[in-house]
Amino acid sequence: MVESLYLDLKARPDLEVISRLVDPGHRVLDLGCGDGIFLKMLREKRGAEVLGMEISQVEVAKCIANGVPVIQSDLDDDLDFAEDGSFDLVILSQTLQQMRRPDRLLRRLVRVGKRGAVSFINFGHFHCRWQLMLAGSMPRTTQIPYQWYNTPNIHLGTIRDFRRLCKHLGIRIVQEIPIGFSFPLLTAAWPNLFAVGCVFVIERAN
Repeated sequence: MVESLYLDLKARPDLEVISRLVDPGHRVLDLGCGDGIFLKMLREKRGAEVLGMEISQVEVAKCIANGVPVIQSDLDDDLDFAEDGSFDLVILSQTLQQMRRPDRLLRRLVRVGKRGAVSFINFGHFHCRWQLMLAGSMPRTTQIPYQWYNTPNIHLGTIRDFRRLCKHLGIRIVQEIPIGFSFPLLTAAWPNLFAVGCVFVIERAN
């Protein structure tokens, strides 16, 4: 099952990138872990010590069935169960845009984690800009498949927006890994325009 699980991650290149940031023995917290399958893979493939956090009772039950330890809680609440720097890596994968206060969550993330890995949907991608300019309607893409009225994404932003937020919060961007499918050279050169998403490795500036 673990091998097929690894193949499933090919559809989520951000998770592939994040998995490479995990070393054996790392304590990893996944905020919004879903069914825990990714954490199970990190434990079995990367030798990590894992913990998930998830609000959905259905997904929490799946975590337990998958043998993944999990805390049921709202990510908009404080992470008061964890001491400062108690995790080597805190993961937030394509979830930031669904939070009521992304700024507060990022502050908590870098408090409890020595480093954070945040994967981010880039609303500045040229497909989004093109749809807004020509159709005059909210974009729908593979990463943003919802209609404007039923989307869980309430704070869509661009890669440039995320950089500015980190600077405002006093968070240091250690590494920026843009994700693109069609134009790798352009994605690397102009990620805010050509990357469909990005993985940011972050830490407290001090």
